[in-house]
Amino acid sequence: MTLAHPWYAVWTRSRHEQAVRKQLEEKGYETFLPTVTRLSRWKDRKKAVDWPLFPGYCFARFHASDRIRVLTCIGAVSVVGFAGEITPIPDDEIEAIRRLIATHLPYDRTPLLREGMTVEVTRGPLRGLSGRLVRKGSQDRLILAVNLIGQGVSVDIDAADVRAL
Repeated sequence: MTLAHPWYAVWTRSRHEQAVRKQLEEKGYETFLPTVTRLSRWKDRKKAVDWPLFPGYCFARFHASDRIRVLTCIGAVSVVGFAGEITPIPDDEIEAIRRLIATHLPYDRTPLLREGMTVEVTRGPLRGLSGRLVRKGSQDRLILAVNLIGQGVSVDIDAADVRAL
């Protein structure tokens, strides 16, 4: 039995995820591009559109030596890695996302945030503010501090509305 090549994340130009996926498949690679359906609005209509769950990324299985061949796809920028080396994604992480999608449960992308991180609010009435992320039970909270007096205030916040600083 032959083991499958590992999964890699291919970083793409903005809005080139589908094109890169198609080109990789044409070259014979197994790909995975999870999407989420969102309602897009134009002046004259609304339409359900599938958007990449992870904008700017397409996943593909290939041998590390095929990196240059993968990067010849129009719209592919690089293969994600660390310290100049491409880094495979564990199969169980890709499989978990595939299984979630197959359930048809509602899902949406969320930033991978850790308690205690400094974050900036990117949407809503608190947009532009930064603070520390904490969790109270299952709810994410943003703490806005007055450090000089050692006091702060916290507010419930959706983790999808913040980004790590």
